[in-house]
Amino acid sequence: MPLQEERLIILDTETTGINPREGHRIIEIGCVEMVNRQLTGRNYHAYIKPLDAKGQTLVMEQEVIDVHGLTNDFLEDKPNFSQVVHEFIDFIRGAVLVIHNAKFDVGFMDHEFALFNSINRAQDKVPMTHDICTIIDTLHVSKDEFGSPKTLDYLARFYRVDKLVDRTYHGALIDAQLLAFVYIEMTRKQSTFNLSAGSDENTNADDIRRLTDNRNKLKIIKASADEKEAHKDRLNIIKEKGGQPLWKY
Repeated sequence: MPLQEERLIILDTETTGINPREGHRIIEIGCVEMVNRQLTGRNYHAYIKPLDAKGQTLVMEQEVIDVHGLTNDFLEDKPNFSQVVHEFIDFIRGAVLVIHNAKFDVGFMDHEFALFNSINRAQDKVPMTHDICTIIDTLHVSKDEFGSPKTLDYLARFYRVDKLVDRTYHGALIDAQLLAFVYIEMTRKQSTFNLSAGSDENTNADDIRRLTDNRNKLKIIKASADEKEAHKDRLNIIKEKGGQPLWKY
């Protein structure tokens, strides 16, 4: 039986700031489509004119412009979010979204969807992100892989894909393309494992494989007293700076 196709959308956004509750808006959406871990060449890309609570053009600060390179003048003739919301949702609907730091992007997306719903007729309401997509957060995946969350820049360098995309500015489509290459490399071991596990046509991939009793024993290396104390000191520093450590003493 052929495997069901898995459709992934690698997604990134650019915004006018870091908190939608302070009135900040999405100004760029970049999406890259993958099917069964292969890039299809289908993308969704939109620049968006940000509006404030009164429906007037929101003017960005220069320090924000310096990050993504999108100026107020450049965005002036672009559509506002309500003009692209349906085509955007149609592109991502039913897919698995791959996002680095999904809490940020999904937070902005749901804020935009909620704003759209608040000013439109009942029959034109749009869903929230989790209603139409499942989400993989590569920030969390990097924590599982490396022991701590890693930036997209770090992952791109680690997997040696940082030279595949010109990132003079952190554009949404550019970063989505880079994340696609990172994700392929990040999950390559999973693909290899799945292929090898199903390579024997007489073996059911769901069968339980039991290890023999005479297998080599796993070596367990425990932390020393000094290492435990250093770990405790590090957690105290994190707490003093207002963080909430995930690890316990």
